[in-house]
Amino acid sequence: MCAQPAPATPTTDGSRTVLDARDISRALTRISHEILERNRGAADLVLLGIPSRGVPLAQRIAERMASVEGVHVPVGSLDVTMYRDDLRLKPARTLMPTDIPSGGIDGKTVVLVDDVLYSGRTIRAALDALTEVGRPKAVQLAVLVDRGHRELPIRADFVGKNLPTSLAERVRVSLEALDGVDSVAILETIKETGR
Repeated sequence: MCAQPAPATPTTDGSRTVLDARDISRALTRISHEILERNRGAADLVLLGIPSRGVPLAQRIAERMASVEGVHVPVGSLDVTMYRDDLRLKPARTLMPTDIPSGGIDGKTVVLVDDVLYSGRTIRAALDALTEVGRPKAVQLAVLVDRGHRELPIRADFVGKNLPTSLAERVRVSLEALDGVDSVAILETIKETGR
């Protein structure tokens, strides 16, 4: 059983911080150990982060695995923009890089890494994108936050924090590599955006 994070703290912008840097660090360490346990080590593992915040999360998980196993786990990124089913409903998105490690993914266990699991549509798009780059032996999913409200039958294998939310709330993940700070906050919002 994991330790409970500090109680939600209100911020100046009206959001509530529900995970701080220490909570995120512990969650990533636990996810790393769970991935290694489930796969009986790091052999034939490839981590693919979904841009933008899934990529630094995948890198941090790989670093923790290397410190435990003493083995480099390949890390890449998988852009899902062109595979989304909401392209015509939302403003144009910037294409992010897809970077598959040099060993490829054929016959490997691919762990997709993302920051927030919500409707499941981003992960459905990632599965479609994955078929364009190879044929993995298995695909697993690791997310920092699972906020519920699934629209597709998709479930994460490894979850940092289950965070029940209402449809009127939005989850904001900030990461040191991109935002200068590690935190997860809940914001009240009028318009709901799907992930």
